[in-house]
Amino acid sequence: MLDTATASEAIAGSMHRLEAEPVELDEAVGRILRQSVNAERDQPPFDRVTMDGIAVRFDTINAGHRNFTIEGTQHAGDPVQSLTSDTGCIEIMTGGVLPTGTDCIIPVERISVSNGVATVASEYEAKRNQFVHPQGSDHVRGHEVLKPGARISPMDIAVIASCGLANVEVSRQPSIRVISTGNELVPPGSPIESHQIRLSNGPALVAMLADQGFVDTAHEHLIDEPTILEIRIANLLQESDVLILSGGVSMGKADYVPQVLEKLGVKLVFHKISQRPGKPMWFGIGPDKQVVFALPGNPVSTLVCCRQYVLPALLMASGRESYSPETARLTEDVTFEADLTCFLPVRISVSDDGLINATPAPTNTSGDFAALSGTHGYVELARAQSEFSAGSAVPLHRWDSP
Repeated sequence: MLDTATASEAIAGSMHRLEAEPVELDEAVGRILRQSVNAERDQPPFDRVTMDGIAVRFDTINAGHRNFTIEGTQHAGDPVQSLTSDTGCIEIMTGGVLPTGTDCIIPVERISVSNGVATVASEYEAKRNQFVHPQGSDHVRGHEVLKPGARISPMDIAVIASCGLANVEVSRQPSIRVISTGNELVPPGSPIESHQIRLSNGPALVAMLADQGFVDTAHEHLIDEPTILEIRIANLLQESDVLILSGGVSMGKADYVPQVLEKLGVKLVFHKISQRPGKPMWFGIGPDKQVVFALPGNPVSTLVCCRQYVLPALLMASGRESYSPETARLTEDVTFEADLTCFLPVRISVSDDGLINATPAPTNTSGDFAALSGTHGYVELARAQSEFSAGSAVPLHRWDSP
């Protein structure tokens, strides 16, 4: 059996970097960026007014002058105007260019206008350059505003658009096929007998993948019959970059997956990891370099293995920047006597000192997936230790941020 770190290294060493492809902005959110995004212009590209009002010369109002003759009106998007008189002003709208010859904006709420003259409230105290967003104060032209490896957020779309890019280079979506195995599984919505259980792993795996931006997925349920498994897995291998199976990898008489994969030319990299849950996990490489993850069928094991190994591997292949787990502080004593790494579900909170607290939320068994609802992730308890006291610092893996 491999330890958890060696298993992660073996997977990383077997992954191939996905190609980059250009996509339009409306298709880029959630994808992994594969290019630098550099500022097209200074941001803001001019001294930008941030308040509706009038633009004046500060020295004039600072000297006590309160009445300003309106010389013109400038809206956002209008060419810049110039103030010609110390006692004049230009009506200005939010987002407009600061008029030449002005250095102070008086908010519209603090003025009154009559017969072409704007009067500033007597008690109002102005400041030089107030309500002016200076040119280049966010960043200057050519500045790298987004680096390769970031997952593109809706906010990043605004940044990319502001740099004048209609298309952006991202990692190609891998074709992923998910297989649930087991005679006992019945899909939601279908009649079910007392000896059967609902099919839940496949939909959960597809959802976990989609949550990280991997949407080229399809799920299929197969019974534990070697011939059927061989035919369908062979077909799915041909159409996928990544194959993820759930179930059929342990030591039971109906656990046919390892022998079927071997028969189809999938080269074993490892089988079994010294951890709980998820010990029977299987990993291999197909004849055409397909990546094959065969996860244990117990739901908690499936979800932990997907989060711990599958998602980080896919994100790494997509060019995502490196990931390191957070550190959390246990709120309770924990004892784990098995000579295995323990992945313990937790609920987290942040204390007044800014540290992350992790409260254990153990499942009843590795089949107790309902207990995972409301948890935020799991902590990793080292194999070499059996007693973990409250306050111990341990690695934290959140479900939603591999």
